[in-house]
Amino acid sequence: MQDLNTREVNKKKIMNTIEVNEEKIEKYRKLGYNEDILPNASDKRDWNTFNYFTLWMGSVHNVPNYVAVGGFLFLGLSPLNIMFALFISSFFVAALMILNGAAGTKYGIPFSILLKASYGERGALLPGFFRGIVAAIMWYGLQTFAGSLALLILIGKLAPSFLKLGGDFTFFGISIPGLIAFTLFWIVNLVIGLGVGSILNKFTAILNPLIYIVFGGMTIWSIKMAGGIMPILNYVPKGASNKPTLFVYLMIISSVLSVWAAPGVSVSDFTRNAKSFKSQAIGQASGLIVSYAIFAFSSVSVLVGSSIYYGTETWNVLDIISKWDSLFAISFAILVLLMTTISTNATGNIVPSGYQLAAMFPKKINYKKGVIIASIISFMIMPWKLMENPSSIYLFLDIIGAIIGPVAGVMISHYFIVIKQKINLDKLYEKGGIPIYPNGINMTAFIVTLIAVAVPLVGKVIKAVSFLSSLSWIVGFIIAFTLYTLLSKKNQHYN
Repeated sequence: MQDLNTREVNKKKIMNTIEVNEEKIEKYRKLGYNEDILPNASDKRDWNTFNYFTLWMGSVHNVPNYVAVGGFLFLGLSPLNIMFALFISSFFVAALMILNGAAGTKYGIPFSILLKASYGERGALLPGFFRGIVAAIMWYGLQTFAGSLALLILIGKLAPSFLKLGGDFTFFGISIPGLIAFTLFWIVNLVIGLGVGSILNKFTAILNPLIYIVFGGMTIWSIKMAGGIMPILNYVPKGASNKPTLFVYLMIISSVLSVWAAPGVSVSDFTRNAKSFKSQAIGQASGLIVSYAIFAFSSVSVLVGSSIYYGTETWNVLDIISKWDSLFAISFAILVLLMTTISTNATGNIVPSGYQLAAMFPKKINYKKGVIIASIISFMIMPWKLMENPSSIYLFLDIIGAIIGPVAGVMISHYFIVIKQKINLDKLYEKGGIPIYPNGINMTAFIVTLIAVAVPLVGKVIKAVSFLSSLSWIVGFIIAFTLYTLLSKKNQHYN
């Protein structure tokens, strides 16, 4: 029996997980925590490598990402360099996901609880608000609106008279057909969000093969229409800037990291379901790298190839699809785009906002109530206003990178360097006992975060250092990681 127990302990060490049984969970439950933020029991962690391989695939191919690539083409790099920069970015995104997901895998805890380990119970409110409320809900609205534009094209092709509803009347800047399409797509996102993992896994299993069919077909079509791959690789957009190559590479990497900034800090909401660290690490790395390799080639080929074919520079994939003659091809492509947008919203925005609201108000709000509240707010902020000006999306990305990059820097430094991957769950979950931090705030993390947020945002007001805001995620992360590592001392309450 002893040999059996020893083998079981060694197995857990190899899997880099800590045994969390129902007895321990029941103890935390009695302290007043709701089910959504309790640790995952070890025997209920059933996500394998394939689950993580498919998790983020749908999140790569979506309308805002294609719009972003269109913007990258004006930064002065060749299409081939844009492809390579996007591919390199995937390695940084994968590293962020794997490293920040390690604690979730080992202890089965969600992001909101992991955040307490770095910032303290009260201190976690600020970064939790940044990620779960500001970033998640605003992105939730933006992704929903972007998807509704695709839905509007599809409805318009099937029933052209629908686009004339309401005439010139607008509701706070959006047409009646646009509002109806947005509301319908918003409801679908809400339903998927309420279903969480059970629906999401089935959803991605269906979605991923369709992604290859649609975007693979669009890529082949674009290359053929452009007269081959060489005209695409040699294409130079009109009005392209002439920035230094290295700086543009860094801009693209930072922008891609900003796109993934929010899910990057809250990835433990998903890795807490992992069977082992190996399964989530291999799954996420391979899934993201493969997805971005395909996305890099297909997005540039589709956007540039279509621009060559139509004779006008078209940087929105929806504009390209709407020009096709085949109703079947339009319908199929848009349905897949809608599914990728839903997948992105669920994994990156809906699930984290639901969990974070539940963590902020544990006695009054559970996950499902949190999703409903976040959904309502995402509607009320009128996200179509945020897309009135194309530059507003890049401004938003810079701001998201500035406020979320430092949080990731603190969390990774704290877990791997300061506490050396050792978390005392009893101390983390207990209330009324010895506080982990004085007054429930890790002042070092709090102050470092504010400094690291402020520095890249300075570039928005002082033109001479505008490069700081263009690299907001990278600048914020490096400052936070370095300062926190230098200033922190190991907290004995974790041992």
